Amino acid sequence: MPAKLGELATQFGCELLGDPQVEVFKVSTLSAAGRGSVSFLANAAYKSQLQATAASVVVLTASDADACPTAVLIADDPYLTYARIASVLFPSPAVISGVHASAVIATSAQIAASAQIAAAVVIGADSVIGEDVFVGPGSVIGDRCTLGTASRLVANVTLVQDVSIGRRTIVHPGAVLGADGFGNARTDSGWFKVPQVGGLRIGDDVEIGANTTIDRGAIDDTVIENGVRLDNLIQIAHNVRIGEHTAIAATVGISGSVVIGKRCMLSGRAGVFGHVTICDDVILGAAAIATRDITEPGFYAAHFPAEKSSDWKQKVARFRRIGKLVERVKQLEKVNKNNDG
Repeated sequence: MPAKLGELATQFGCELLGDPQVEVFKVSTLSAAGRGSVSFLANAAYKSQLQATAASVVVLTASDADACPTAVLIADDPYLTYARIASVLFPSPAVISGVHASAVIATSAQIAASAQIAAAVVIGADSVIGEDVFVGPGSVIGDRCTLGTASRLVANVTLVQDVSIGRRTIVHPGAVLGADGFGNARTDSGWFKVPQVGGLRIGDDVEIGANTTIDRGAIDDTVIENGVRLDNLIQIAHNVRIGEHTAIAATVGISGSVVIGKRCMLSGRAGVFGHVTICDDVILGAAAIATRDITEPGFYAAHFPAEKSSDWKQKVARFRRIGKLVERVKQLEKVNKNNDG
């Protein structure tokens, strides 16, 4: 949807240096931009590309405005402002109310008149689909599920059963929500499955990435609070609780009964051991593992960056000798203590 620079400046509270009648209709990187493009500068590493950009307008801070050869929109947070402009140029697809002929819907399910149910959707007993909801093709909604106003299941999403989703929440393809948690009791002859009888409650304005899985609770519900952002390929086990506006990157694994606070960020491949509690405003670095409670806000990291195999093998060999080294130090300290005596 095209927009004029003057309209964007007014809408998002930016200072415009340039012609307010110029129209933009796409977004681009600084290096690939052309006529009609909106670009942005939020990272100093890309400042070298600014002078040669052919974008119609660049969103940046006041300190970078003089270096830009094109029109600029000056903003305190260029990346956030760019994101808001992009949402104007590329609005979400409109919901076209109706139920596709191939959908299979239980007679006890309730479907709002304004909802759109796409092809090959299955909706189970006593489920409730709210106003302006989009249920994408191939999605399966089990029994006793609820989708709040303007929520969106993009395609091939599975809600197993007893899943409640709030308003304006987006779930991407392949996500499985409300499957059984990994509950097993050991017996002399093997394993006995522990019934998973809790549900899954997801708040408003949540986004869940492709192929992410969130288990139902074993007894109480698993809970994802308002505004949480989950990337692709995340595993969240039963009875986890994730606080408001926390963001979790791809391939993170969260074990059962973990509690994560508000406004936390978990980087890619991070993990959390079962029954651990993480307080508000914690950042867990890439591949870091939280093995015990974190009670103070801050940045936590622990991992080994990649290096030459030969160097790594030497370090591992030294690490394996640490036990012997510790014993030698203890013996030397004992000898020194006796000599001092």
